[in-house]
Amino acid sequence: MSTAGEWSVTVVVPTLREVENISPLVERVDAVRRATHLNLELLFMDDDSRDGTVERVRALALDWVHVVVRTGEKGLSKAVLDGLGRSGRDVLVVMDADLSHPPEKIPELIDALRQGADMAVGSRFVEGGSTDDDWGLFRWINSRVATWLAAPLTTLHDPMSGFFALRQSTFRAGHAFNPVGYKICLELLVKCRCRSVAEIPIHFTDRTLGKSKLSLKEQFNYLRHVRLLYIHKFGTWSPWSPRIREWRSQRPPSP
Repeated sequence: MSTAGEWSVTVVVPTLREVENISPLVERVDAVRRATHLNLELLFMDDDSRDGTVERVRALALDWVHVVVRTGEKGLSKAVLDGLGRSGRDVLVVMDADLSHPPEKIPELIDALRQGADMAVGSRFVEGGSTDDDWGLFRWINSRVATWLAAPLTTLHDPMSGFFALRQSTFRAGHAFNPVGYKICLELLVKCRCRSVAEIPIHFTDRTLGKSKLSLKEQFNYLRHVRLLYIHKFGTWSPWSPRIREWRSQRPPSP
């Protein structure tokens, strides 16, 4: 497999009180960087955690690892957009800080872009993908309902993924970004008009350090976000509207 070593890469990682995960994440990304000879920088976008996250990054004193402290409008999606906008590199990768996403899959995401994909997404729900065994019934149902709501917007099996890559040129072609909540991948899929999207199977690992930021408020924000994306794409918000039903009837079946 090609490693796309000739491309420069920015890996954007939004953080909020993730001090315990900084060092292990950097170590794993560094192992990938060295093994594949990627010209890669790691950019932490921190929402003013004040838990030692920023100090931990700076103490590493690595010229390829950077941190930006955000004191303005907070939120994961806003942090990611801010980070993507700061990069001048060829390829943009987004992943979580909690070690749920395997950095070892970064070369495969990049290789999918080399083969022509507009976006490559780390997927739990394609063949070869998986999650930790301790997912409860509520969490599984919540994920499936969220995926069903996104169906009019994309054919992806895992549109909820927060681990993905796209070219700088694809990102720059997007417009009218207005994410609500934390599902920035879905925002970019729609607003950057990504037509060819590759799903790379990953094993999604539950966090072992730090605390999850997912809350009931964020789940309501997801509903608001989907509504806005329906309006952007179809001019209406309801998944049962005549325009979306007509569009679904003309849509080719998922492979």
